[in-house]
Amino acid sequence: MIALQPPERRLLRLAILSAIVATVASILLLALSGWFLTGAAIAGAAGPIVAQGFNYLIPSAAIRLFAILRTAGRYFERLLSHQAALQAMAGTRADLFDRLAAQDSRTGPDLSGGDASARLIGDVEALEDLVIRQPTAPACWTAAVIGVALAFTAGWRSAGVLVVTLALLPLLMAALAARLTRRPAEALAAANGDLRTRYIACAEAHAEIAAWGLADRVSADLSQIAARRDAAAAALHRGEGAVAALLSGITGIAVAGVVAAAQASAPWVALAALAAAAAVEASAGLARDSARRARVAASVERLKLLTDLPAAAPTPPPPPATPWQLGPETLNPGARVAITGRSGSGKTLVLEALAGLRAVAMQATPADPALFALSPQAATTIAGSIADNLRLARPGLDEAALWAALDTACLATRVRTLPDGLNTWLGEGGAPLSGGERKRLSLARALLAGRPWLLLDEPTEGLDAATEAEVVARLAAWMARTDTGLVLVSHRVAPLALAARRIAVEAIAPQV
Repeated sequence: MIALQPPERRLLRLAILSAIVATVASILLLALSGWFLTGAAIAGAAGPIVAQGFNYLIPSAAIRLFAILRTAGRYFERLLSHQAALQAMAGTRADLFDRLAAQDSRTGPDLSGGDASARLIGDVEALEDLVIRQPTAPACWTAAVIGVALAFTAGWRSAGVLVVTLALLPLLMAALAARLTRRPAEALAAANGDLRTRYIACAEAHAEIAAWGLADRVSADLSQIAARRDAAAAALHRGEGAVAALLSGITGIAVAGVVAAAQASAPWVALAALAAAAAVEASAGLARDSARRARVAASVERLKLLTDLPAAAPTPPPPPATPWQLGPETLNPGARVAITGRSGSGKTLVLEALAGLRAVAMQATPADPALFALSPQAATTIAGSIADNLRLARPGLDEAALWAALDTACLATRVRTLPDGLNTWLGEGGAPLSGGERKRLSLARALLAGRPWLLLDEPTEGLDAATEAEVVARLAAWMARTDTGLVLVSHRVAPLALAARRIAVEAIAPQV
């Protein structure tokens, strides 16, 4: 599920080492403190002479050392494991997004924007525990070994009691965790996914919700999902609380068993007892890890839809243009045609089918969709700079190419007036650009794709007559210079001058 790269693996190895240091230091700190306090109390009770002969300097110095090592080890474990997790999550999100974006929209998974966002954000975030908790197992096994070794100081029977306890603890805790936390964890993951999906869908339609006065109804709908999420979270916390309570009871039983079976003096019994308590507590990390995995399992299941998709292949350069058939017409490279027909007759569907976005039966033998660059009727922008939006066409384009495309689309002057120019951030709905400016931004992006054919759907919609005429003239000059072909849909007269031929939509897709 998570592909760790060499830098993340190095960080995790250091995190594991830090966790082992912290665990060993924690057990030795507690055990030595028990021995030291008990021995000092006995020496003090034995009289001044014995007390003066008791060496407290070395144990106290060792206690300070173990305390520092425990603190430093725990700090670096958290720091390094979280750094590895964050880097791994970033790589995982990018990989899953690439897989999803590379799918043919006609045959790919049917996911809404909200559902895809919930999986890429919330479900991937849940996987963070898988990375952060990788140091847990080595630290737990180290704690078990160190704890048993220290328990031997009170006799083999005490060590035997601790061995049995540590052997049964993971099985008991894992079974209890699965019984008490698995179902609530699955319900919580599902509710979180539903809430994110629904919230994103409502956020996208916030203008319509406000216009129609549906805010109360939408709020009530979201509240029901939130209540289901809260109920699942409460059940999960109760289950985790029960597991923690059982762990406390097992720790007490283990300490009592080690003390009862001890065959040594009081300081060594105290050392063994506290070492046993620390070992049980540390080893219980495996059980807590099992409880956490119950949360992650539901997210992993939801992500299988994305992880099972084939990996994105490198984008090849567009193949050379060859003649192809569109309805009754044979289109040679560089040809320019307009698709005509009444409103709603399916002209946009034909363009989307040529671009590979829809499965539409057509009287055509279209070339590879990679030959086409589409500027759709509804111009789409992403949250990013103008340069980011333009470079969606082809990564790595320099600013000179961006300005040239904007100039052809009659948008360069407007962008230069913005305070940050190409670095101007586009917010919701492409603000601060107007609808006509977003159309021209989409046109410039299509030009930058460098494909042999342009698919333009109402390219001058929303423009005044003077700007429209200038866009048409510059576009004609650009196509003549680059020998780019054109398939055009437009209800306006001016852009139709770009096309040498016209084809009725009924001759291409009569069933639409």
